[in-house]
Amino acid sequence: MDAIVDDAGGKRARGLDRAFEILDFLRRKRQALKPNEIAAQIGAPRSSVYELVNLLLRNGILEFTGGDGRVYLGRKLYFLGAAYENHFDFTRECEAALERLADETRETAQFCMLDGDKYTVVRMREGARPFRISTDIGQSVPIPWTASGRLLVAHMTNEEILAFIPPQDFQLPGGEWLDPQAFLAEVRQAEREGFFTFNSIVDSFTHCFAVPVMDEGHAAATLCLVTPRDDGLANRDRYLACLKDAAASLSQAPTRPKRG
Repeated sequence: MDAIVDDAGGKRARGLDRAFEILDFLRRKRQALKPNEIAAQIGAPRSSVYELVNLLLRNGILEFTGGDGRVYLGRKLYFLGAAYENHFDFTRECEAALERLADETRETAQFCMLDGDKYTVVRMREGARPFRISTDIGQSVPIPWTASGRLLVAHMTNEEILAFIPPQDFQLPGGEWLDPQAFLAEVRQAEREGFFTFNSIVDSFTHCFAVPVMDEGHAAATLCLVTPRDDGLANRDRYLACLKDAAASLSQAPTRPKRG
């Protein structure tokens, strides 16, 4: 009897894992898909994906959108996220820090974290400039493409970093490859200095600044500024001072984010 109960519990756990895999896949794809397309792309049996999609639809976690039976993330997820934010003071502190940074520098300020083995912008406040510099919130980006990435993996050994980052993520947007050893050297530089700045790999017109938000001696997140290249270089010391001050206040917050 115990074996039967354990087997049933195991099936439910695997079903939950698969349901979360579906949700995370749709989040990363950022487009509505048919259940059979989801099954093919995540390598799951179509029957189990159809069953889970129907369950998620009934509970408002997924919704039909785009026609032809395509599904995407449902509005109930928004309400769940809003309830999470209302529960934690850290979210409000983070918003206040970003607003202060954007006001002080007039540049775009971001709060960034790791999402699995990728980098993502969690929060953003645009600067007071006539043109827009921003990144889509929640979009997954290879770690080596970002200034923050050097800080977010600095607690790992070199061997752990190379095992953690997918080898293909060292290919840059233009098709060229970043030498992993050069990346590791920059990680150690960022670790020593407590910040990292560089001309953006993704956008040739911008300069990026990142400083760590610390938790138990490691970077749980980063605060960043994304600036026009010339202005960033001209104001480098002032921008870094603003970032470090804001990050220090968040690092002392009682509900700091935990590393993923």
